[in-house]
Amino acid sequence: MSFRSNNPIGPLDYSRRTWMKLILLGTFVFLYAPIITLVAFSFNDSRRNIVWRGFTFKYYEKAWNNSSLVEAFANSLTIALLSTLISVVLGTMTAILLWRFRFPGKAGYEGLMSLPIVIPEICLGVAMMAFFSRIGWPSGLHWPLNLAAITIAHISFSFPFVTVVIRARLASFNRELEEAAKDLGAGEWQAFKNILIPHMRPGLIAAALLAFTLSLDDFVITFFTSGPDTITLPIKIYSMIRFSVTPEVNAVSSVLIAVTLIMTTLALWFQGRNGNQPEDTFHG
Repeated sequence: MSFRSNNPIGPLDYSRRTWMKLILLGTFVFLYAPIITLVAFSFNDSRRNIVWRGFTFKYYEKAWNNSSLVEAFANSLTIALLSTLISVVLGTMTAILLWRFRFPGKAGYEGLMSLPIVIPEICLGVAMMAFFSRIGWPSGLHWPLNLAAITIAHISFSFPFVTVVIRARLASFNRELEEAAKDLGAGEWQAFKNILIPHMRPGLIAAALLAFTLSLDDFVITFFTSGPDTITLPIKIYSMIRFSVTPEVNAVSSVLIAVTLIMTTLALWFQGRNGNQPEDTFHG
């Protein structure tokens, strides 16, 4: 007995699948080949990135012993962490406000809040520079106070992204869960802590990752708001590649990529671990 498919795969279908695979392969090569090349040549025992001379760790050691490079990396991490923390708090409060309440001028407020997302980054950087110059922002402060101007600038363009992510997560919230918790005797804070926050947790993690990444690799806005004593890693790398792209620059970039991958992996693991817990359980 023989069986025949009702929808046999013809030569046209095979050709279409082949082209789709080739397009997908080309996309992956276009996206990841430069990153793989950068990481590979960070181990190159040569000052020139076009010729492979051998495997070495000396440029990682050289980057580690470069005090100005380490200082720039510490500044970037400090700014990113502070910006992420404050942006998540402000973005969460704004998302809850726009999701829960109605008030006059709400549409206009939403439009103004979205401006940092849609306007060109260079315009925001120039505006921030003009703002700090106008108010006479103090200079010569000690670390980490000298990073305050850059941190404020990063918060201003990060928290609208956080608001958008968390508000999208709140759109799927079942308000009856919160009402049921209050019927069982929970106060506003208990309902918020035990019902609303667990539902928002995936959005909070995603928003924090987005805010951290936006702050860590920002160049344009940081360039306009930084001073001679507030060099961040992207600006430091820019000053180094003005002369040539050395394996030392590749080593620093590879470390930055590794930090981003590790944080993303941990966040996804944490998100999956908490995603297995029921969100509709209220502990009074």
